[in-house]
Amino acid sequence: IGAAKLVVVVAIFLLTFYVISQVFEIKMDTNLGHIFARSALDAAARSTKPPRYKCGISKACPEKHFAFKMASGAANVVGPKICVEDNVLMSGVKNNVGRGINVALVNGKTGEPLDTKFFDMWGGDVAPFIGFLKSIQDGTIVLMGTYDDGATKLNEEARKLISELGSTSITNLGFRDNWVFCGGKGIKTKSPFEQHIKNNKDTNKYEGWPEVVEMEGCIPQKQD
Repeated sequence: IGAAKLVVVVAIFLLTFYVISQVFEIKMDTNLGHIFARSALDAAARSTKPPRYKCGISKACPEKHFAFKMASGAANVVGPKICVEDNVLMSGVKNNVGRGINVALVNGKTGEPLDTKFFDMWGGDVAPFIGFLKSIQDGTIVLMGTYDDGATKLNEEARKLISELGSTSITNLGFRDNWVFCGGKGIKTKSPFEQHIKNNKDTNKYEGWPEVVEMEGCIPQKQD
C-alpha cells in the first residue's frame, strides 16, 4: 500500500510540474509575442511620424544655410519669438522680449548668437536704437520682430538704417503694425525674409492689433 501511495504522489507531482511548465511556457510565448508586436508597432509609428526639422520649420535647410523661425508679438499679451538653428534666442518664456522692436544678432558665418535686445518705440527713446543699429558689424544676421507697438518713435534715420539691412517694409511700418524681418549687415540686395500686417480696425484679429505674423526659412551662410 505504501509503495502504491508513493507512486501516486510521484505521478501527481510529475503531472503538476508538467502542467505548470506548459502554462509557464505558453505565458512566456504570449509575453514574447506581445513584446514583438509592440516593437513592430513602435517601429511603424516611428516610420510614419513626420521628421522634425530645426526650429520646427516645414522642411530641412540645404547645406551652408541656417534654419530660422520667428513670430511677432500677439497684441500686448504674448511676446515675439525668434529661433535660429534650433536655438530659441528670444521669447516670452526666456523673459528677454519687450514692447517695441526686438532684435537678435547672429554670426553670419557660424550661426552662433551674438546679442539680443529690445527697444521701446512707444514710450522710449529712438537714440539708443540708432546707436545699436550703427554698431552692428558686417556679416551679421539681423532678426527683428515687433511687440505691441514698434513704430511710434521710429524716425527717418532709424528707418534708413533698417532699410540698409534689407528691409522694404520699414519705410511704412505704422502704429501697432505687426512685422517680422530677417536681413543682414552689408547685404547687397533686399531681403526676401519679411512679413508685415497693417493695423486696421476693420481687419484686426485682436481689438486694436492685427494678427500675429510668422515666418520661417533658410538663411545662406556668409562665405568669405
